[in-house]
Amino acid sequence: MLASKYFILFTLTILVLGCGENNSSNKSSLSIKTNEKSLMSGDTLKLSIDNPEKLEISKVSYQLDGQPIENNTVLNGVTLGSKTITANVTIGDKSETITKPVVVYNNVIPTIYTYEIVNTFPHDITSYTQGLEFFNGDLYESTGQKTESKLRKVNFETGEVLKNINLEDQYFGEGLTVLDDKIYQLTWQSQRGFVYDVNSFEKLSTFNYGTSKEGWGICNDGKTLYKSDGTEKIYLLDPENLTEKGHIEVYTEKGKIPRINELEWIDGKIFANIYQRNGVAIINPKTGGVDGVINFKPLKALVKQHADLDVLNGIAYHPERKTIFVTGKNWDKLFEVKITAQ
Repeated sequence: MLASKYFILFTLTILVLGCGENNSSNKSSLSIKTNEKSLMSGDTLKLSIDNPEKLEISKVSYQLDGQPIENNTVLNGVTLGSKTITANVTIGDKSETITKPVVVYNNVIPTIYTYEIVNTFPHDITSYTQGLEFFNGDLYESTGQKTESKLRKVNFETGEVLKNINLEDQYFGEGLTVLDDKIYQLTWQSQRGFVYDVNSFEKLSTFNYGTSKEGWGICNDGKTLYKSDGTEKIYLLDPENLTEKGHIEVYTEKGKIPRINELEWIDGKIFANIYQRNGVAIINPKTGGVDGVINFKPLKALVKQHADLDVLNGIAYHPERKTIFVTGKNWDKLFEVKITAQ
């Protein structure tokens, strides 16, 4: 009986090893070669197949993130960040698909901007500001913290609250934006967003997130919503059905910029607070490239210092005044500034 058990175990081992050898033998040693170890926007992407076994390759076609590309393609206008190159290789009457991950960096060194304070206004020191936006001359604000989250319409000059609703206690309010007389407000980790009538604050609908797991910041260009989730990604949403149509990744010439937070659309660019950095990145919405940066760190020293004081967060553009308004979490001041490239 013991000998029989050893025979069965030996037979099963041979079968398992045999199956593994058959599977591995179906895969060739082909791989994709690129001309550069790191790629930048504007580079010419030279592609070839590393073929150490000298197999007779009759045809090769390439894709970049599922879109057909040719060898020597110039990487102009492509979105930045993590990509996948796919090669479909024909060897005799068989075909094989191989892939290679790559990262595309920005080819622009960000411009450094300075700012000038032109006005200072009062701000509710109890507001944990998450979203800020002007609409028809009034300031709309979304605040965070569970049991304390609010949606507000505010007279920015006096700080008077013109309209207010409190979110249910389980929600942590995040960014907001106004499009077509609707307010779109995010919550943080509940994977839930709300849509309100801008005049009455009546809740019209709710929506769930897609690939993005959290809600941080949101803005719009008049047609599309842009949503951040605390990573380097900014998602494009259809305002009609709130589905994610794709995303861009925020990159400089050196690497990705994570913790993208509150967003504002200004003159064709996305201005984004970088969480806990007290600065703002100016982002090309077509590529994700960082075109400029603004260091607002000195502003924090100009507000009342107290135990609950937190980081800069909240950026709103006033189209008539052509100025930018910034504040922070539990700041007692709202600053109106003008920025200038160095």
